[in-house]
Amino acid sequence: MDEKRVLLLHFLAALAYRTQKALRGAPEGFASFRAAPKVRTPHELVSHMDSVLGYARTFFVGGSYRVPPLPQFSAEIERFHSTLADLARLVAQGSEWKGITPEQLLQGPLSDAMTHAGQLAMLRRLAGYPVPPENFVLAEIDPANLGPDQPQPARPDDDWPERP
Repeated sequence: MDEKRVLLLHFLAALAYRTQKALRGAPEGFASFRAAPKVRTPHELVSHMDSVLGYARTFFVGGSYRVPPLPQFSAEIERFHSTLADLARLVAQGSEWKGITPEQLLQGPLSDAMTHAGQLAMLRRLAGYPVPPENFVLAEIDPANLGPDQPQPARPDDDWPERP
């Protein structure tokens, strides 16, 4: 496998890790938290993240990716991870790039999805339940683990001045 595909797979694993970091331990009502009018809820964000990754898949398999939002947040999270894993499978197996380069995939849909993982973390803070900090350089990111069961922080920050 070429270096670009290896790096993209690691990025996808980091996306899975950071998404779950933002969702782990969230309170019951977090899925429907709306910070302001016309701001996506966490549920809507995860659904959008799935759509973004589904769009990325179309550059390997063709077609389009339009799926309706799922009513249960947990089901939306599972679908996101399933789409993420399928995209990683396509990248890993060396599927042909259709009308996109690895760099464009990274700068477009993959970076968009990572931005939304950060938005989930920001929404946690705005909802009054900030995500505990950690040193992400030392995080246990594993391209073989793209599901919701991500490891606990390997090196959480001891100093957390904004602790609730």
